[in-house]
Amino acid sequence: MATALAGATGNQVGAGVGAQAFPAIGPAGVVAVRQLVAAAVLLPVARPPLRRMAWSQWWPVLLLALVFAAMNLALYTAVERVGLALAVTLEFLGPLGVALAASRTRAHLLTAAVAAAGVYVLVLPGPSSDLGGIAIGLVAGGCWAAYIVLNRTAGARLPGLQAPALASGLCALGYLPVLVILTAGGHWDGPTLARALAAGLLSSVLPYAADLTALRTVPPRLFGVLSSSQPALAAVVGLLLLGEDLALHEWVGIAVVSLANVAALTAGRPGRRTADR
Repeated sequence: MATALAGATGNQVGAGVGAQAFPAIGPAGVVAVRQLVAAAVLLPVARPPLRRMAWSQWWPVLLLALVFAAMNLALYTAVERVGLALAVTLEFLGPLGVALAASRTRAHLLTAAVAAAGVYVLVLPGPSSDLGGIAIGLVAGGCWAAYIVLNRTAGARLPGLQAPALASGLCALGYLPVLVILTAGGHWDGPTLARALAAGLLSSVLPYAADLTALRTVPPRLFGVLSSSQPALAAVVGLLLLGEDLALHEWVGIAVVSLANVAALTAGRPGRRTADR
């Protein structure tokens, strides 16, 4: 349990540290470094058999790379616009949606309604709301849902970390032009580079390692329940690292969405893992 919580905490701390680099390199720059770090660490460990891979193994990896690129950019763009807590909570609707999509029971329909009410309370949309930022956060959630589905397919065809490692490498290649442009423009300095590297280690490498370790001893359903703490962790990290003060209704909305995810998991079928990333 401690390992799973460490991975979730590292993920949010990494996002918070990465957000501190936005003024210098923007969300795309942080994503580019994050993917490069993930690829540099995961590829030598996983060592995917590139020359022996069939098309049935390649296509889910290629789609997974596209999802990585879109998901992380959407999340960090949403963080820049609406704050860490709201962005992560909106993104968290992705795995919640996957958990609910497999069932048509009244309990799950009620859970979906509660989650929707939690999002409304969290956002309280009005004239001053950044609807664009909220929409980008929802795109990140859709990408996370796609990641879960694709990761199951890729994981069934490539063992261990081979699929996410290869997808991270392909995603890093796609973001190389961003790094070239930022370097040519002189956007890098010591603190900016350190923050971007920390985001890669804390938000990609640490969660992968922690998830693999935790799932050896923690049942998948309990792992999903522990992952439900991520929106609350994001709120705390946003407060401590980014100075993002939340109103009472925002804390209530985060709590409702998190509890809805716990309800979806505990009312679902045994052994379903919905929050792996």
